[in-house]
Amino acid sequence: MSQIDNTLIKVRARLRERNIKLWEEPYYLEGIGSIESELERLSQEMSTELGISVSSCQSALSEMQDGELRKLAASREYEETGLATFNVRCVETRGGTAQMMEIKCLMAGLGSELQDKVAQRLQLSGGSHIKIISAGRILSGQQSLASQGLQNNQQLMVVVGQWRGNEVAGEALNERLQQIRQDILLIVESDHRFVVLADQVGNPIDLPEAELRALVSALSISEKGRAAMFREEYDLALLLLLEGDEFFSSSRSYQPVLLEAVDNCALINLDIVWCYLCLKNITQLPDAQRRLEICEKKFRRTYGDNLDRFNEMNSPNRALIMRLHLLQGVVFFHMNRRDEASERLELAAAALAELKVNPELLQQMVDMGFTESDARVALRATAGRIDRAVDFISERKKLKEARDETLQGRQVHNYGGGVCPRAVCRLINMGFDQQLVVEALKRTKNNLERSIDLLQHKADELRANLPAAQPADEALLATLQQLGFTSATARTALETSENNLEAAIQFLLKMLSVKVLRSIIEAMTRLLEDHAASGSPCALPALAQTVLEQAKSKLESFTAFQRFKAEVNGNAMMYLDLPLKQEEQILMEYKNLLER
Repeated sequence: MSQIDNTLIKVRARLRERNIKLWEEPYYLEGIGSIESELERLSQEMSTELGISVSSCQSALSEMQDGELRKLAASREYEETGLATFNVRCVETRGGTAQMMEIKCLMAGLGSELQDKVAQRLQLSGGSHIKIISAGRILSGQQSLASQGLQNNQQLMVVVGQWRGNEVAGEALNERLQQIRQDILLIVESDHRFVVLADQVGNPIDLPEAELRALVSALSISEKGRAAMFREEYDLALLLLLEGDEFFSSSRSYQPVLLEAVDNCALINLDIVWCYLCLKNITQLPDAQRRLEICEKKFRRTYGDNLDRFNEMNSPNRALIMRLHLLQGVVFFHMNRRDEASERLELAAAALAELKVNPELLQQMVDMGFTESDARVALRATAGRIDRAVDFISERKKLKEARDETLQGRQVHNYGGGVCPRAVCRLINMGFDQQLVVEALKRTKNNLERSIDLLQHKADELRANLPAAQPADEALLATLQQLGFTSATARTALETSENNLEAAIQFLLKMLSVKVLRSIIEAMTRLLEDHAASGSPCALPALAQTVLEQAKSKLESFTAFQRFKAEVNGNAMMYLDLPLKQEEQILMEYKNLLER
């Protein structure tokens, strides 16, 4: 933010107050042009009123007059030809610079046409390398501009990565987005249930399947966005967060669930505005204001009308309140609501001072074996008291373990009425009889906690009600062993599936680890290669091919989840462990601008 921008904000606001239109008389005459003497006279008046030099005022007035005249010309062109003008700001994320350009396109045209025109101006080979953001939404290339709500003379934001002289970076950004989307799709669609939604004590949240998948997608892609933001990859983060927001908005019926975990909805809006600021983009100012209003409303629901309802366990969230006030101050500044901006920045400054951690105390806790992140969050929560900070970390750890244990015990797997293979395997390994395990899981719909209770206290009742046992078919057992499955697991699968070979294979693949899946894939590959070399007719290769394809699909889902965890796990508290260096720098920058 420069002093020139500060001057423009002040002058623009004063022109609105006085209802002065620089494109009309006496400042502009059709056929003659700009009337410099009138602009100079107005500059002198406003210089005195605003405490700005005459030359700065005149430069600002000339720039604004040129801008308004371009808008008028674009409006006439749109009325006559239907050709819309868009003011596009292209962000070079690593360098912090931007390029402004005017792009013309028919409103009836597809979003891809606008993308291609922007790419051409940036000397990129195609529009697929860029993402255009309009009013807080990523423009779809497959829909018309009009259907997506674009308007003539609208300001748009374009994210390309390092676009200047480096097309590869734009391609890399797009490839990363595609990989993340594909990974999350694999995770969500997998029958393994990698991600289970639960409340704060670990009880799984029961939702219709379609809504559950939408919500898991929203939370997953948002977490990836937050991880990118933590690495200061704000271009990638913004695109992911906007997509996550779209998933949140795709269904309204799970809003009560979001209200129970209100920070999910508040955080994504706060994070999107933070990315706007870090990308030095004010073209999305109306969207930023809207999102901060949503965030504040959600926070007030949780932390009270004055945003001060904290206890020790949630006091680290004050860092989020501080960032909210800081961003509100920045937005109000750009709207020339300077008194409100000053008030919010002062609130941010006060919170920032409270959140600062003594480096010596931090080092002491690191020397005690705590991570720097955990130590910083704990010291902020306990006002720098080390003994209480240690207790804080311990208490949080106990709560997490209790929640995880509850979730693990009560986790419900929906397998179309069947039993969960991993649950069967786990309970058998605990020493329970296989038939009793299957019956208990059927009765409890795969609830481990309740199944264990039945097995421990009502085993006789379970045994008395067991259906007639159907032993594993020896021929099918031999077939499964030929495919590389162990005798014990193959027998369990056949008995559980009542000798349905296809169901038994599905059962086996669902209960296998990544390591065993890889060995199955290797075994199937060798078997098929050996058969191809021998040329002997046999039914086994067709079955081996089916197993190979299914095993690869499941391994692909596991691998996607591992990539997901690599960035997200270990960063559960990252949204509270704000280093605050950027916040402090931004705070000082805007406080200085308010004083000028």
